[in-house]
Amino acid sequence: MIQQQGAERINVGIFAHVDAGKTTTTEHILYESGRIRALGSVDSGTALTDSMDVERQRGISVRAALASFEWKGVQINLVDTPGHVDFLSEVERSLRVMDCAVLILSAVEGVQAQSEMIWNALRKLGIPTLIFMNKMDRVGADPEAVLAQARNYLSSEIIPVQQPIGKEQEYIEAIDLWGSDVDPAAQTELLEALAERDEDLLETYMSGSSIDLAAWKKYMKTASASGRFFPMVYGVAAKGLGITALLDAMVEYFPPASGNVEGPVSGIVYNIQRDKSMGRMAFVRLYEGTIRNRETVMNYTQDIQGKVTQIRKVEGGRTEDVGALEAGDIAVIYGLSGVRIGDVLGHPEAIPAEAKLAVPLLTVRVFWGTDMDDHKVIGALQELADEDPLLDAQWLQDERELHIKVMGPIQLEILNSVLEERYGLKVTFGQPSVIYKETPASGGEGFIAYTMPKPCWAILRFQIEPGPPGSGLVYDSVVRSSDLLPQYQSETARRVPEALLQGLYGWEVTDLKVTLIEGQHHVWHTHPLDFAVATPMGIMDGLARAGTKLLEPILQVRIVVPEENGGRVMNDLVQMRGTFEPPVLQGERMIIEGRLPLATSLDYPVTLSSYTKGRSTFTSFFAGYEECPPDVSAERTRRGVNPLDQAKYILSVRKALQG
Repeated sequence: MIQQQGAERINVGIFAHVDAGKTTTTEHILYESGRIRALGSVDSGTALTDSMDVERQRGISVRAALASFEWKGVQINLVDTPGHVDFLSEVERSLRVMDCAVLILSAVEGVQAQSEMIWNALRKLGIPTLIFMNKMDRVGADPEAVLAQARNYLSSEIIPVQQPIGKEQEYIEAIDLWGSDVDPAAQTELLEALAERDEDLLETYMSGSSIDLAAWKKYMKTASASGRFFPMVYGVAAKGLGITALLDAMVEYFPPASGNVEGPVSGIVYNIQRDKSMGRMAFVRLYEGTIRNRETVMNYTQDIQGKVTQIRKVEGGRTEDVGALEAGDIAVIYGLSGVRIGDVLGHPEAIPAEAKLAVPLLTVRVFWGTDMDDHKVIGALQELADEDPLLDAQWLQDERELHIKVMGPIQLEILNSVLEERYGLKVTFGQPSVIYKETPASGGEGFIAYTMPKPCWAILRFQIEPGPPGSGLVYDSVVRSSDLLPQYQSETARRVPEALLQGLYGWEVTDLKVTLIEGQHHVWHTHPLDFAVATPMGIMDGLARAGTKLLEPILQVRIVVPEENGGRVMNDLVQMRGTFEPPVLQGERMIIEGRLPLATSLDYPVTLSSYTKGRSTFTSFFAGYEECPPDVSAERTRRGVNPLDQAKYILSVRKALQG
């Protein structure tokens, strides 16, 4: 299916909590649209968008998958994203390139922790969103309760545009509330919801004059396309019920992708995969301009040119050469060697902001047999880190250890499978350990006069101040360029984040402001690399004077258990240094929401499932880093020589620079 140039298109991400029926919905969308001739199934491993072997075996989506089709003359690029929290980085990358989103909620489980987190990211980015309430035919389905919950946890502006007919196994269909043969009371509810939100509509409604349904629907469409209202539709994806209505709603309520096809190129690489014969596949969303086969494009991020060999639409295991990628569209570009996730092609001005969701909270050591080539294992994991930069594969040469960062245990299982299937490598992983951070305990100054052994000359003085939680690193310089040349100041600024990767306890230092308040170079003796050597010594000197406090990752959790287990859960939370809100009773179940340190709760989901005999749910998402209590300590072995040992550090670094 080659799309006509200039045709209207929309880019839609499908998002949901794990097991809400996301991939099943996508599969039925592709079937109803005529894109596939036979339905695949998640459980049997035949879903088109689950193209990896491990996805088919496990019945979960690991990687965001792209599929394109037409519906009523509109091209829809659909991205099915993973639902499991361990693959949140894929969700984060997909969010950045979507113009619209469908959030799937289960009519049984309702709004879950990850649904809420994704919703917050969608709102932060201002992405128009449609709600699809799935599993309407299941025992325990309660659409009214889930709608109330969604309005409470997500937005009061969620407005159903359909009326569901029948409950649980008796569910038949959902009727469009804009139709002429609909229940008048249900239609009145929709009209009143709109009238409450607009003065002109309210005046028309209260006057008793006849209502022009087409005009009111147009108002709903405009408000939905701008992300002010969020239409809700209903269905049963597994049976194909409500899928065509969902497709109609996408076309009706979502805005088309915009972008000047004649303008200068501006696009972003949001995903990297590999093709056995064609090499690196760069999934690109183009915001401005047009890229064609055999053209040269500028990689703005890396400041290099790349030659495009082919542009293809890729769906599951199928690919199709389309020859060109236009503004507003998404496709795979081949030929850009060395391209990485997040690279900007062309100019960066047209590219929207990103929402940071995924933070790896665990670090793991990788082990392999003595009969295996070290370089093969390191190379394979570095290649996988190109596809998911948050893995951050680090080979420690001196210790001969390989470490990676992960979101959770499921991700480790998937990595194991991928390493064996793709590379033929059998590895094991050590026990995951929590990634702590440090922050300055107080303000302080760090000073370094790096003037020996000659030839060298770099004098730096930093002011270090604690910053607000979540602020990261803020860097500034008040040094005049006459005292320290701009190129030396740039080298210093570039080295500060590196110097903060290991603090006094070996963890990354965050939430601080570093200001360069004094700096000097020497006309003859200074070399630019002197500031690369001096910066870590000055920073560590400042941290040693200010001291640092340990920060630990905190999870926001929602636990649902039978009422008789509620007391034990609350006691467990206290034992794990957790805090929680007063529990809420829902039928015979108790819902407990709170905050827990990751370090104390790593194994708790298994424990909880065991003593509730599987009748509980534990959902969590990362809520931020908080200061550890004084009795908690965690130190990590420092990699390389500590810059506080200045003589030894200078020798080690200078040998490396010479080498």
